[in-house]
Amino acid sequence: MSSFSGILKDADVTAALQSVQAAESFKYKDFFAKAGILGKSDDQAKTMFEILDQDKSGFIEEDELKKFLQNFSSSARLLTDAETQAFLKAGDTDGDGKIGVGEFQSLVKS
Repeated sequence: MSSFSGILKDADVTAALQSVQAAESFKYKDFFAKAGILGKSDDQAKTMFEILDQDKSGFIEEDELKKFLQNFSSSARLLTDAETQAFLKAGDTDGDGKIGVGEFQSLVKS
C-alpha cells in the first residue's frame, strides 16, 4: 500500500511504475497521467507534495526528485540525472532550483 492511498489507485500506480522501469523512460506528464496524478485538486496535490518533500523544507529539491519513484514503491529505480533535470526544469517556474508547493500544484494541473 503506497503512502498515496486514498488519493491514487494502487493499480494505476503499479502500471505507471512498470511503464518507467527503463532508464530515460520517465516523462513526468506520462507518469502523472498513468498514475492518476493529473487533474487532482490543489488539496490533493498539496498532500502529495508533503509526502514528496521528505526533509519537510517546504520544497522538493533535486535529491528528492531523484528519489521520486521510490515514494510510490521502495523497489523503484532512481531517476537518472537527465530525467531529474527535465522534471526540475518543468516544475521550477521561478528558477530557484527547487519545486515549491504552488509549482507542484501547477504541474499536477498541466
